[in-house]
Amino acid sequence: MSTIKAINVQHPSASTGLALDANGNANIAGTVVAGSSMGWRNRIINGSAILDQRKAGAIISISSYGYGVDRWGYQCFGGGVWSSQRSTVAPAGSTNSLALTVTSADSSIGSTDAYQLFQKIEGFNIADLGFGTASAQTITLSFWVRSSVTGTYSVGLSNAAFNRGYVGTFAVSAANTWEYKTITVPGDTAGTWVTDNGIGLQLAVDLGSGSASNVTAGLWQAVTTSTLRTSGSVNWVANAGATFYLTNVQLEVGSVATPFERRDYGRETMLAQRYYCTGFKGQTGQCWNSTDAAMTFKFPASMRANPTLSYTGGSVSIEIIGGSQNAQMDTLGVNGSVNQYGARVNSMSGRTTLVIPLDPANSDYARIMALVAAGELTIAPAEPT
Repeated sequence: MSTIKAINVQHPSASTGLALDANGNANIAGTVVAGSSMGWRNRIINGSAILDQRKAGAIISISSYGYGVDRWGYQCFGGGVWSSQRSTVAPAGSTNSLALTVTSADSSIGSTDAYQLFQKIEGFNIADLGFGTASAQTITLSFWVRSSVTGTYSVGLSNAAFNRGYVGTFAVSAANTWEYKTITVPGDTAGTWVTDNGIGLQLAVDLGSGSASNVTAGLWQAVTTSTLRTSGSVNWVANAGATFYLTNVQLEVGSVATPFERRDYGRETMLAQRYYCTGFKGQTGQCWNSTDAAMTFKFPASMRANPTLSYTGGSVSIEIIGGSQNAQMDTLGVNGSVNQYGARVNSMSGRTTLVIPLDPANSDYARIMALVAAGELTIAPAEPT
């Protein structure tokens, strides 16, 4: 490779341009015009696994379908079971990774078994890719991976209907060693791609799905399943005690992988809270009789869709101030939007005092102690057929 040595680079008609000093610093006299955005390059949220609102690093067991570390979901249908958690095992320069461990191996994988780790990207966030049109853009996936099982792994990309799919592959060459991988994928000019708040694009790492998921690698094609892999891919889930770590996952426009985009913690948290948030401690409302109360609470971010609300059961869910303490929430009625909800707490036990609604002379009120709002892209993909 040759090296061009210069101090200044400029257009023939310009008096100034790009100046390089002895330390390698560049000074640009004009305006930098990028071919693509220099911000929000990465379409993956929580690609470095720094956020774990659900479990705060605790281990969860995966044996069906659900979510763990923020924005990362699992499809685990078969005889195998794995555990998942946010880990501090990470490559140099990073602090966290998403960690999986096989706790119950599937030694006889059926043709329709499905094992994958996925992230569903919202349609608004891939609309500019132009998929389904002649202007579809090339995208590049990059990530760091570490696994105790070597061999070829599959990564699948698919649309919301799971009828268009692409499989790329990567090799884990050395066991228990961090390796950097990139996969470049041409844009899909066919199919229907959601560009609103539904599922725009699913990215999934296969961990041992059955033969019904096998497709040809390296091209967009019609598919009939949400789990995609090539024949000969590693059946990671068949190995008891096997480990798999993933971090710094980035999906961006273009054919070249750029350094991982590290958004500040507050911004990454806000992006994740569009899909899931928890807490809401200290939210207050008014008791209007011995069993009912009402309150309004706002979400920290505008959620993707009207969320499903749940609460921590037991006597610590609702605290009544001024009356009987620690009343239990039996039912929760809601009416709201993606930004805030009015909640009616019904059939509370432990209350004996009748409270006149909104009476400023009465100090009794209800307070939410633990509440969860979930607006994930949780349309369960069809199992392989």
